[in-house]
Amino acid sequence: MSLGQHLIELRKRLFISALAILVFSVGGWFVREYIMNAVRQPIVTIAKSLHSDTILNYSGATAAFDLQLQIAVTVGVVASSPVWLYQLFAFLVPGLNGKEKRYIFGFFFSAVPLFLAGCAAGWFVFPHIVILLNSFVPTQDANILEAKDYFGFALKLILAVGIAFILPVFLVLLNFMGILSAVSILKAWRWAILVIIIFCAIATPSADVLSMFLLAIPIIVLYFIAIGVAYLHDRAAKKRSDAIDEELDTTAA
Repeated sequence: MSLGQHLIELRKRLFISALAILVFSVGGWFVREYIMNAVRQPIVTIAKSLHSDTILNYSGATAAFDLQLQIAVTVGVVASSPVWLYQLFAFLVPGLNGKEKRYIFGFFFSAVPLFLAGCAAGWFVFPHIVILLNSFVPTQDANILEAKDYFGFALKLILAVGIAFILPVFLVLLNFMGILSAVSILKAWRWAILVIIIFCAIATPSADVLSMFLLAIPIIVLYFIAIGVAYLHDRAAKKRSDAIDEELDTTAA
């Protein structure tokens, strides 16, 4: 495909993805109150267990509407993940040969559960982070949280961890496309672990080291699984290449 054809293909994939996110965001609008109540639960827990006056504050006339719209769009992104992940992998399919294109379904059916599992992991650690941070507020004081910052942190954490969980799948995809070898991925394992830990430290900005490692450990495990898959692919590709070379030598002789 020419550069122009690639750009047309990219525009098509982006349009389908955006349309899917829009449709699911409309559905997310109808469940926004349930999401808000669920995300607000750590504050309720704080008020009951720590006896601290912790409330959410809306700083503008449109703040509540903007927040609910943000929640609806986030629900749309998560719910439409099978669509936009498929479009992403389908855009990369031309980089694979005929046999390797069959693996696109394997990439797709691995990425979707991993993304949803990552979102679930972010959802799991979020209440612990909020409760821990608010435990430092003296009981005689009130903690007024900006609703936009509070919900924004929750939504960004969920999406960030979900995306982090599917990055190993893209490492395998780049290996199948011949861009990265298993050896090169393995050589960078120290830097990869450092980047993962820094990412998790940023995604969980608290003194709770346990929450950071709860996120980092599964991502590191997925990274090494990606290396294993890439190694098996490289070994199979080398065997095929050696067999072809041997057959050509035999024919030439």
